Amino acid sequence: MISGTAIGVVVVEAAFRSGSLITARIAAEQGREVFAVPGSPLDPRAAGTNDLIKQGATLVTEASDVIQALTPIMERPLTPAFREDDGESFAPDPQANERDRIVSLLGPVPISIDDLIRMAETSPAIVRTVLLELELAGRLERQGGGMVSLI
Repeated sequence: MISGTAIGVVVVEAAFRSGSLITARIAAEQGREVFAVPGSPLDPRAAGTNDLIKQGATLVTEASDVIQALTPIMERPLTPAFREDDGESFAPDPQANERDRIVSLLGPVPISIDDLIRMAETSPAIVRTVLLELELAGRLERQGGGMVSLI
């Protein structure tokens, strides 16, 4: 798996013969930063990533590793959108009325998540949280194309 920007790529998992390694090689040839998340030396899915680190890719174990490496390139400080140590949740918990409104919009007929967000008139994070709660409770079925329905 690979994630990229115009500045570089982060390879999270790659076997020796994978498209992620091709992308990392091309990025390096273009002068882009190549970052790699290490994996178990016993896992063949991490062999390519571990080899990238041996070849000089920047080892990444947390987001701050990437931020620290990119700050001089960007010529301005990068600040993460969240702080892991502040103890606050990433999104507020859904209120009872929000849960009820979202559940009332669901039924046996599939509806797209985008339509559900628009009709619920709340944030995508709240809608996805409620959908996850319903799915964990065994009350939600995910359909193809980003559609969901109640079971």
